[in-house]
Amino acid sequence: METIEMHPIAHMRSDFPTKFGIPRQSGLVEELRSIIVFEPEYRNADALRGIEGFSHLWLIWQFSTVAAEYAAGKSWRPTVRPPRLGGNARRGVFATRSPYRPNALGLSCVELSGIENGDILVKGADLLDGTPIFDIKPYLPYAD
Repeated sequence: METIEMHPIAHMRSDFPTKFGIPRQSGLVEELRSIIVFEPEYRNADALRGIEGFSHLWLIWQFSTVAAEYAAGKSWRPTVRPPRLGGNARRGVFATRSPYRPNALGLSCVELSGIENGDILVKGADLLDGTPIFDIKPYLPYAD
């Protein structure tokens, strides 16, 4: 099996030390404030040049608690029980937004609130405190 090595460029700083209380999707609670804190090698003002011209950003990140479960021997399954269906009906993992995915990757759209000391301030994030972020992309209304 081919493997691809990825390294976090940043980590989320949020008010959620555990999964309890985190909104199920980004943008549901716009009042939430979080900070994207870059790793030292990616903390470069040039990398953010022009970002203030966008209202929202896409974050590609890892469900780190799920990834830790996988590292401990738990494996992904092709079906999951989504809580929105009461946890009783099974769906294919690719037909859900379950964190129990083969690569435990998440995708969230957050509102850009500002830049401060090289960090990105966002609203509406649904990420656990310390969540590793692999990439940030601008939200383009005409394409997204």
